[in-house]
Amino acid sequence: MRRILRLMFIAAGPYAAEFRRTLRYSAAATATQAAAYVVFIPLLAELARDPIDTGRAWLWVAILAALVALEGFLRVGEMAFSFDTWPYVTKDTRLRLGAKLRSMPQQELGRRAAGDLATVVGNNATSAATAIALLATLFIQIVAVPVVIGVVILLVDWRLGVVLAVAVVIAVPLIRRIQRLSNLGFRSVDQADADAANRIVEYVQGLPVFKATGQAGADSPRLVEVLTHQQHAQSKANRSASVPVALTQLLVQLAMVGLVVVGAALVVDARLTVPLLVAIVVAAARFAEPLALASVMVKLFEMSEAALSRVGDLLGTEAMPVKPGGRTPTSFEIRFDNVTFGYDGADEPLLRGINLVVPERSLTALVGPSGAGKTTITKLISRYADPAEGVISLGGVDLATLEPGELLRHVAVVFQDVYLFDDTIRANIAMGRPDATDAEIEAAARSANVHAFVQRLPHGYDTRVGEIGSALSGGERQRISIARAILKNAPVVLLDEPTAALDTESEVVVQEAIDRLVEGKTVVVIAHRLSTVVGADQIAVIDDGVVAQLGRHEELLADVDGRYARMWSAQLAARSWHVPA
Repeated sequence: MRRILRLMFIAAGPYAAEFRRTLRYSAAATATQAAAYVVFIPLLAELARDPIDTGRAWLWVAILAALVALEGFLRVGEMAFSFDTWPYVTKDTRLRLGAKLRSMPQQELGRRAAGDLATVVGNNATSAATAIALLATLFIQIVAVPVVIGVVILLVDWRLGVVLAVAVVIAVPLIRRIQRLSNLGFRSVDQADADAANRIVEYVQGLPVFKATGQAGADSPRLVEVLTHQQHAQSKANRSASVPVALTQLLVQLAMVGLVVVGAALVVDARLTVPLLVAIVVAAARFAEPLALASVMVKLFEMSEAALSRVGDLLGTEAMPVKPGGRTPTSFEIRFDNVTFGYDGADEPLLRGINLVVPERSLTALVGPSGAGKTTITKLISRYADPAEGVISLGGVDLATLEPGELLRHVAVVFQDVYLFDDTIRANIAMGRPDATDAEIEAAARSANVHAFVQRLPHGYDTRVGEIGSALSGGERQRISIARAILKNAPVVLLDEPTAALDTESEVVVQEAIDRLVEGKTVVVIAHRLSTVVGADQIAVIDDGVVAQLGRHEELLADVDGRYARMWSAQLAARSWHVPA
């Protein structure tokens, strides 16, 4: 429980003080409750006297009533967190997880599947908050009540106390066994749930492909496989602890029978009165109840620990480090000085000794074969990760000294694969600058050639685009992403082959929008069709992780044996391909 409590305080975050106060209320209320059960012993003993001392009997009744009232008052304080603060903990935990995802290095973020992250931010965050609100106080009751009652029964009659002590000594190893089995089981279940969530997200996004290949619904092997694994993990977790749970429940029942048998023998020998035995049995029943409950609840504790661990693991992820000495860039030349970079787990670095200068207010095109490192270069400009060697700077400022948010304020990115949110066109454009007015949004839309097709839609800018923009064509989605970048008006623009997947007509319209976007900006564009970048200020040929050539189109063509000239010739030859009869 110490481990779970530590995770609870991490998840509680700014509400840790309220949580700690709740635990104090719970401990006090539980001790008061145990004391109230203990009062039954002297009360019934007094009532068994002949004659009854009425004054002492009423005194014990008054003490019992006071303890019950005090417990009620303390429970109100305990419940304040559960009912009032718990929703805020849930909200705050999710917001902190969202902030952590924002500050997490993009390379680390890329290693985590979308479904897995959705499970942590969704189900695991809810389970963690529920555990904080309910399980910690329940644990206090499970532990404190038996301890107080057991000590009192031991003081009243050591023989009856020994019966209960023996039951505890035997039960604790069983409960620990249940804990270990449940811990392993529910960690497996939680991972299986995350894997299932990943595969369901994949299934939904790839449904057209699954339908086209006849693998949709019950015929989807990828979905059936992961759901079957999830079902097996859940069944195994439930079965593994069933025998120890049953043995613990049986032990509790046997302990109560043993207590009654020993107590009856003491009554027969006149060492104990019947009313006192009744009082002890009542108190012992309250002693045994948490013990029996613990054998069942430990599974819930371990399930909660699995959720708390996943939340704590994400919250504990190191943010992108920021070196001292940073300042806001005032110019926007991009410089790579002897940069070497490799992805985690790779045997060899992908980029080796890159030296490249992108002058301010110029257009630099990156060309080369797939896998050469072009996209990685643009990722490093937006600080996807830090290089293993060398320095990347913006306006003379080392990117490693800039907070990620500060850097991205100066950079706009237009991807080949556009992601639009299931919201209105207006809201998707406003992502570039959330405080923009409707007039500014419309102006950006006009510049990106969005306004014309929006006017034809039934709800104009308030038309919802569907999941990932499914209600729009590829060219329309791309123009909205460009409008978003125009609205942001960042001085650095990164373009990752934004017209590669478009038809000729859409490409012309999108290219016009791009021309307006990049005007007066520092631009880096990845291009596969060399004909689209013949007018670039400089073209960098990236091959096998190095800058193989650098120059303008005419200069690179002049080197007839160079990589660029060979690529140009190959693309010219490819234009003449045809489908044979």
